[in-house]
Amino acid sequence: MQNYDLEKNVTGSAEHLIDLALAEDLGDTGDITTCAIFNNAKAKIGEAIVLAKSAGVVSGLQIFVRVFAKIDTLVQIDCLAQDKEKLGPKQQAVYLHGPLASILLGERVALNFLQRLSGIATLTQKFVDAVAGTPAKILDTRKTTPGWRILEKYAVQCGGGFNHRLGLHDMFLIKENHLAVAGDIANAVQQCRAFRPQTHLEVEARTLADVEECLRHDVKHIMLDNMSIAEMQNATQLVAGRAQLEASGNVSLENVAAIAATGVDYISIGALTHSAPAMDFSLLIV
Repeated sequence: MQNYDLEKNVTGSAEHLIDLALAEDLGDTGDITTCAIFNNAKAKIGEAIVLAKSAGVVSGLQIFVRVFAKIDTLVQIDCLAQDKEKLGPKQQAVYLHGPLASILLGERVALNFLQRLSGIATLTQKFVDAVAGTPAKILDTRKTTPGWRILEKYAVQCGGGFNHRLGLHDMFLIKENHLAVAGDIANAVQQCRAFRPQTHLEVEARTLADVEECLRHDVKHIMLDNMSIAEMQNATQLVAGRAQLEASGNVSLENVAAIAATGVDYISIGALTHSAPAMDFSLLIV
């Protein structure tokens, strides 16, 4: 597997999400608290900093900047960290200067993006660190927040992980439900190769017999679905380098090292994007 070049697409992918987030936060009347408390709010210029409240890996700073660019071009932002960088608690990530009303208006939306993506990057790095010293690469899945896929898969990259397919369009992945329709692995593989011969093809194997069937049909990428450690060890011995093996299903920080030790090439983990806790940041007026 290879990582997609997502960094250049992150801000563009976030444009409509930023618009939606600002619209739902501001409603029809805007930030009424700031408007009520700040007299001639635009004239009040000040500074703010963003602090990491927990340790983690940063991701999404360009989106943070873009939120304020949409709100008020007078807000100047200096990123004191960069994506993929590790931050410790109380370490500064961003410095802001400009109209305080505009800074407060964008605070929550900007932090929501930064916290969500940094949380994914942080969890990913924990898995990457857990398999250090083995050949196994950590992969994401399609279990992403609707509309956020490019952003969340970019965050996985920031944490040192790799991307599986971006969507249904860029590789074949023959799974249990496909086999229920096709009848068997042989027929499913044949149909996919006839449909688009040069496209990467992967087949889900639930048993060692499935693995053997994949090898008979020269499948070069086999997903070991919900297999035990012993079954994965047997699969790697059976395959003996003739195909790339991907472990999938019920992977946790507690068992990922043992899975990697079986000799699989990849470990795909849905939790990277569907269950990552947010990294905590705070924006404070100086």
